[in-house]
Amino acid sequence: MRQNFAHPRYWHVWLAIGAMYLAAWLPWRLKLWIGKLIGLAALRLAGRRRHITETNLRLCFPELDDDQQRRLVRKTFIANGIGLMETATGWCRDPEHLRHRVVFKGQEHRARLQAAGKGALILGVHFSTLDLGAALHSLYFRADAVQRPHDNPLFARFMGHARAPYFDAVLDRYDLRGVVRRIKAGHAVWYSPDQDFGRDASVFAPFFGIQAATVKMTARIARMTGAAVIPLVFHRNLDGRTYTLEYLPPLADFPSGDEVADATRINAVIEAAIRKHPEQYLWLHRRFKTRPEGEPGFY
Repeated sequence: MRQNFAHPRYWHVWLAIGAMYLAAWLPWRLKLWIGKLIGLAALRLAGRRRHITETNLRLCFPELDDDQQRRLVRKTFIANGIGLMETATGWCRDPEHLRHRVVFKGQEHRARLQAAGKGALILGVHFSTLDLGAALHSLYFRADAVQRPHDNPLFARFMGHARAPYFDAVLDRYDLRGVVRRIKAGHAVWYSPDQDFGRDASVFAPFFGIQAATVKMTARIARMTGAAVIPLVFHRNLDGRTYTLEYLPPLADFPSGDEVADATRINAVIEAAIRKHPEQYLWLHRRFKTRPEGEPGFY
């Protein structure tokens, strides 16, 4: 059935889309300032998300004292507020205008696979810079992406249209057959396995020293396709104006055939990337939602 996006129930979504287009064209310094205000407002008003963030950071950084924990929570909300402005920029403007802001390391790892005509599984991470990072990545390499469709049909359509210029194809996260087919055809597929998809899809493996439900799909895709798994990390630099993208070497001897060992290895790669700029990670989601049998929940 065709959606009537002119219906009043979509007006707030249209307003959000319009605000994103406006934000994308603001001066850079103003974007950072507004993003900081958004983050601080969310810190004060989004009590549930603040609780989740505080819990995650307390679990993952037990070495920090209470004051250091509070500062990291504040920095995390600010970084994610700025991330909204970065997402708007990535979705609503040609990334070419930001090429001068990018330092891209390790390109040779991806270029070698591409020259050989080999597909790859790009191991991504849910940083606040995710969508801007993807847009900047498209200046150098093409890729497909795996995503969860947005629940709101209007915003899902907007998001799909916004991402289309810098991804060759966008695949549903449950479309394993499509992912395998694209990789076997020589494409690189960007996949971020650092969220909790529930017990059935996961094994428990350590993440920051906590047993975390970790998807088995990474090793499964690599086994089914024979593709290299190549980590891609990206972050906003301390100057707030430039970005670093980096391909790390493909994982050697992966998968091993041991699901827990493979999940542990993937988590270790992601954890090392997060530790470089922990405030830029999406700590606002319930990474440890699913617990081993009999263990109480954290949230």
